[in-house]
Amino acid sequence: MKGEYEKCHFIQCDLSNTDLSNCRFTECVFTACNLSLVKLNKTAIQDVTFKECKILGLHFENCNEFGLSFNFENCQLNHTSFYKLKIKKTVFKDTKIQECDFTESDLTAAVFDNCDLTRTLFENTILEKVDFTSAYHYSIDPAINRIKKAKFSLSGLSGLLNQYDIIIENNL
Repeated sequence: MKGEYEKCHFIQCDLSNTDLSNCRFTECVFTACNLSLVKLNKTAIQDVTFKECKILGLHFENCNEFGLSFNFENCQLNHTSFYKLKIKKTVFKDTKIQECDFTESDLTAAVFDNCDLTRTLFENTILEKVDFTSAYHYSIDPAINRIKKAKFSLSGLSGLLNQYDIIIENNL
């Protein structure tokens, strides 16, 4: 599957365990594809949308960082790493993002719209202006992340206090 793909639409493709190293994807859409354990060494991903995809165990940090941009909608994005990536304004919508790694990433102005962030790691991460208002099951330590002007819902505030091992009760 080596090559350059521009404005392509991949539908119901099983690409699991495929080596996509050194490929280029520009303005492509992946719909209902299985991309689990895909190798992404020096892969260029620019303005790519993933819809209803199974994306398990990927290492996006191995991609070519030049122009790296993508969005996820209704995907299963578990055990995936975005370590040290600059992925500002990325939109994650209706996506399971469980046990993922955003350590030292720049997510400025990203959106986590109705996303499950169970056991996802945010450490030394830039989360300024990120919208978490409808995200859930997150645990973010404000002391080790930059969260200035990030948005959270009142019901999600406990995700910012987990490290203090306190009990929050709703007595309304």
